[in-house]
Amino acid sequence: MTEKSPELLLPIAQTVANAKGWDGATRAIMLAGKQLIALPESVRTESSFVPGCESKVWVARVPFNEFEGGLSVESLLKETLSKERHEDIIAAYSPSKIIRGVLAVLLEKANSLSDKQRKAYDFAQYMSACNLQRHLSQSRGNGILSVLRRLNDL
Repeated sequence: MTEKSPELLLPIAQTVANAKGWDGATRAIMLAGKQLIALPESVRTESSFVPGCESKVWVARVPFNEFEGGLSVESLLKETLSKERHEDIIAAYSPSKIIRGVLAVLLEKANSLSDKQRKAYDFAQYMSACNLQRHLSQSRGNGILSVLRRLNDL
């Protein structure tokens, strides 16, 4: 597969993609949000804020050592984090449960890629493979496009 085509879905994305029906998908997306590597409050600043989203969203690269125990970062490292970049991770936060779920799916993939791969990766195609876009309103979908651009730019 090329860098722009999606690879196999990672575990969080697979769970969302396999959800049955509208209610099942909504539940799976909200449960995925519980696995989001949450951006520390101290990093939720103007520079990490993603404009254009219906709900507030922050996305940033954070040194791994800024996270304390109790976070699922350790399992993230074991399962998906690219071996090429283990000194920092991409984290995000939104007060919206649905958006946190979408962010969890996207960051699971983003953190599994090297910087070069992530900058070229087609996250919109990955979202389609997960069936995520059909569960987003047009305004939320437009905001997520801003998040996708940020992921490619980090």
